Amino acid sequence: MDDIYLVCAVVGGTIFVCQLIMTLLGLGGEHELGGDHELGGDHDVSGGHGGDHESHGGGFFKLLTMRAIIAAVTFFGLTGIAATKNAAAPLLALLIAAAGGLAALFSVGAIMRAFTRAQADGTVHIEQALGKPGTVYLSIPGQKAGSGKVTVTVQNRTMEYLAITAGAELPTGSSVVIVDVVGSDTVEVAAADSTGTAALPQPGTPSNAARP
Repeated sequence: MDDIYLVCAVVGGTIFVCQLIMTLLGLGGEHELGGDHELGGDHDVSGGHGGDHESHGGGFFKLLTMRAIIAAVTFFGLTGIAATKNAAAPLLALLIAAAGGLAALFSVGAIMRAFTRAQADGTVHIEQALGKPGTVYLSIPGQKAGSGKVTVTVQNRTMEYLAITAGAELPTGSSVVIVDVVGSDTVEVAAADSTGTAALPQPGTPSNAARP
């Protein structure tokens, strides 16, 4: 068993340290073995997804992330080696190693779940774009005859949404204001005036005045 403990400690520890370094460098992605997926209608062009994420796996399987399993293997080996060095009986050393591995599994798993929830709390909802200025990315047909695309900054993230307008056609590059949310990934916009607010018709002014 000594060789098994050593292999678990060395291999698991090496992978665990590499994962930690990759995470600190922003290169490490976390995948859950519970099979959860993230779906979203809008697109975060700054490097994420705007859709809400909800987990449906069982409580135990939510803890089974790759980092948690690697930590369990590492601490299984380390506690097994420590128990053996302290002259524990083989069976007792195995039990201690198993306890150390399970403790690491649940601890790291719980930390990763908490981290995932914290990230989910920062999810951008399309309603948060209401009233914000944006830029036409793909020209928008007038009178709601079709949809184009706009980009808008929400919570320091550049989001891209489908967009319609009740006014005249808005060419690419036009400055707009989000005036309504009409779908899970679609907003209504209006051309922005020089102050950055929606250039809406004045009250009492007919939209299609009769010509003499």
